[in-house]
Order: sequence, then structure tokens, then C-alpha cells
Amino acid sequence: MSAIDDLFSQLRQDNRKALMPFVTAGDPDLDFTAEVIKELVARGASMCEVGIPYSDPIADGPVIQASYTRALGKKVKLAGILETLGNVAPQISAPLVTMVSYAIIYRHGVEKYADQLKQRGIAGMIVPDLPIEEAAQLSKVCKTRDLSLIQLVTPTTPQDRALKICETSSGFIYYVSVAGITGERTALPPELSERVTWLREQTPLPVCIGFGISQPEHVKLLAPVADGLIVGSAIVRRMASAADSDRSATLKDIGDYLETLLAAL
Repeated sequence: MSAIDDLFSQLRQDNRKALMPFVTAGDPDLDFTAEVIKELVARGASMCEVGIPYSDPIADGPVIQASYTRALGKKVKLAGILETLGNVAPQISAPLVTMVSYAIIYRHGVEKYADQLKQRGIAGMIVPDLPIEEAAQLSKVCKTRDLSLIQLVTPTTPQDRALKICETSSGFIYYVSVAGITGERTALPPELSERVTWLREQTPLPVCIGFGISQPEHVKLLAPVADGLIVGSAIVRRMASAADSDRSATLKDIGDYLETLLAAL
């Protein structure tokens, strides 16, 4: 069992749901990335997703796109990101996963990437651009190393295809709340709860919702039908201010914001 399996097993025993923030690695630098992760976990985050900057956005909205551009402009490299996460992992009580393009994994080497995650205590990976037709190899590599391979199901994914995605996934299923890109939203689709409920009935894996979640009202609405909620752009936007302001103030702002969401969970 992976660290993520253990996490959701404990959450279910405690009748709790996961709140999982997303941060961009290297914006404004890797030292601050480490500090943000530690702050989020100290404030109650169940897990942290760490975005590996990539030049060709997959489903990223303008906030995360801009953060990736800034990080790449500062020459942030995969080796430095993994080293930073390896240093942070033993200091926190929550699993870390990378949000990473399959192009990066493939270029780096599938087994090499998985081995480096395992060596650094990273629990798994979210691979948003991995087609189900090409997922078998990476799924097998992750399974043999007790790493979670988290894949996405979207509102436009046909039901039969969603079931196939569940078969090669592990850890949890990332359910994309809207057909579109990441970003803060004031409202979420009314049919979202019904679709997530159906998916949870089809798989033993936890189902967690991401894209657009940014307000306590969203948390109150979705927590009853999901196993966890993912918050990204609202945190990445706050992280960006660290480049021009007091970092301790930015950390406090991020932590306080997370607590407002946890209070609604």
C-alpha cells in the first residue's frame, strides 16, 4: 500500500475528507516552495500536490500558467525540484505527489523517474496528459514501487472510458469539476455532484474533485459527495506575492486561507 492508500484509509476511519492544496515548484524559488508546503501541512492539509513547471500547458489556467513561466524563467530544473521535495518529505506528516506532464517523465525515463520519487519519499504522481491507451507501463512501474498513479476523469469522459481509467489508476481518482482549464470560479456545475456520486459507485478508489474550488461555499457543497477536494489557483496566486512582499506575511496569508476552507470541510 502506498502512503496515499494509508492516508485515505485513516481519513475514512475518522469520517473525514481530504483537503489537498496544489503549489507550483520554484515560484518564486524552491526555498519558498518548501516553506509553503510545510506551512500548509502544519495548518491541516492532508496532502500536497507539487506542480512540475512545463512549457506547454495541459489544462492550466492563467494563474498556474504564469507561475510555470516564472519558474522556468528562473531555470528551475527537475533535479532541483526532486531534491527539494526529498528534503521536505521527512519533515511533514502528509504525502507529497508531483503533478507532471508525461512528456517530462518519458524524457527523464519512466523507471528512473519512479525510482527517484520513491528514493525521496514522494508518494506518487498525477499525470494529466497520460492517455489511458498508454498508461499500462507507468501503472505497472508505479505498482511495483508502491507509488500512486493518479489519473484524471473529466465531465466529457465517456463512462466506459472512465472505468478503464480507474483500472490503471491508484491512490485516488482526480475528478475535474469543469470542462475547461484550472482557475478560481464563483460557481460550479450543478450536475457535478451527480457525476461524482456515480463514479464513486464504480470504483473502490477515493474520488477527489479539483479545478475551480476556491471558496468555503464550494467546500460545503462538494465535501459530502467527494473523498477529497483540491485547491490550486487560489494558493498559487497568493504564492506569487512572495516575490515582492514579506515572505512571512505571504506564508501567513496562505495558511489563514487554507484554514477558512478547512473550517467548511
